[in-house]
Parts: sequence; structure tokens; C-alpha cells
Amino acid sequence: MKNLKHAFTALILTLVVSAAQAQLAKTGWPTGLMKNVTVLPNGDLKIMPSKTSSPHDFDYLPGKWTMHNKKLKERLKNSHEWVDFESTDENHNILNGVGNMDIFKTKSPDGKAYEGLTVRLFNPKTRLWSLYWAASDQGTMDPPVVGSFEGNIGKFYGRDVYEGTPVLFVFVWDKTDKDNPVWAQAFSTDKGKTWEWNFTNISHRVK
Repeated sequence: MKNLKHAFTALILTLVVSAAQAQLAKTGWPTGLMKNVTVLPNGDLKIMPSKTSSPHDFDYLPGKWTMHNKKLKERLKNSHEWVDFESTDENHNILNGVGNMDIFKTKSPDGKAYEGLTVRLFNPKTRLWSLYWAASDQGTMDPPVVGSFEGNIGKFYGRDVYEGTPVLFVFVWDKTDKDNPVWAQAFSTDKGKTWEWNFTNISHRVK
């Protein structure tokens, strides 16, 4: 049964990647990608919490994980070539449960150790989560992606400039299977009308 669950979740991930390659994310998984966010005329984002947003949204995440990752080799170039790699992750709660943090570990193609740190914080006033990322090859904390979960689907938004191109980007978590959650990242260059999925992974809880 466990292998069947893993196979089913892997199938979901494959469908996500297929949607990315076909650039059909605007009507694919998950639906309603721009439901709780508006791009204002000046480009800023107005992000609203879902009705179910809660400081317990990431309660499934503490623990140790192995992860299978798929990364688009080239972004925003109509690429269909994906790179697969493995990683590990260890997460624990912080700040009396209003946050959590983890360390992501893998190796670069040339064998060098690579680590990433994620800090997730829930603001009880706005009822929004802010997710911060720092990587060992940069040594700085990126601006947060901000959003919330609606049921089992979490969507977190930010703005950036990728190789000179302004992008709206989204992190999506699917925790339907809390022992095998799926994460995906997409970029949009047209304010959320169309999306290119460029990075996905599926985590497996270490028991």
C-alpha cells in the first residue's frame, strides 16, 4: 500500500511537470492559482489570506525527509529538459509553534556540498505566512514569498528579476498526503496570466 501511495504521488508530480512543459499551468494543477492575490497597477502584490489560513498549516512538516527533485535546465526559454537530483531535509518548529525552519542538503553537479535554509513565519494579524530562503552559495536571505493554505493547497507569492526579466513567482505546496507532500515553483512574465513550472519535488518522510 505504501508503494502504491508513492507511485500515485509520483504520478501527480509527473503531471505537474507535464503541465509545466506544455505551459498549461493556468488551467492545470492546482486550479485558481491567482485566487487570493492581485497584481496592482504599480506591480505590487495584494495578497489576502484564505478563509482556512492557520498557524497549524505546516504542522505536518517537522521531521526528517528524503526528497526527489526535478529542475528545469533553462528557465523562460521554452525548455523541456529537466534535471533530476536527490536531497535530504530536516524541519522543526520554532517560536512556540508560529514558525518552523529546515535545512535542505544536496550536492551540486560537480560534487560540492550545497545547503539551503528555509524559515516560515505566521503573522497572526494578517493571517499570512512568509517564507524566507537562504542558500550556502549566496549567504543572504531572499525576500519572502507570502501566502496561505486553503485546505491542503498552499500558495505563496513573490516578485523577482530573473536574468533581467521581471517575474511573478509562486511556491505551491500540496499536503494531501502528509507523508509525501509535493512542492512546485512557477514563474510568470505576464502578471499571472500564464505560468512556466520550473522546479518541483516530492518529499518522503523518514520514519
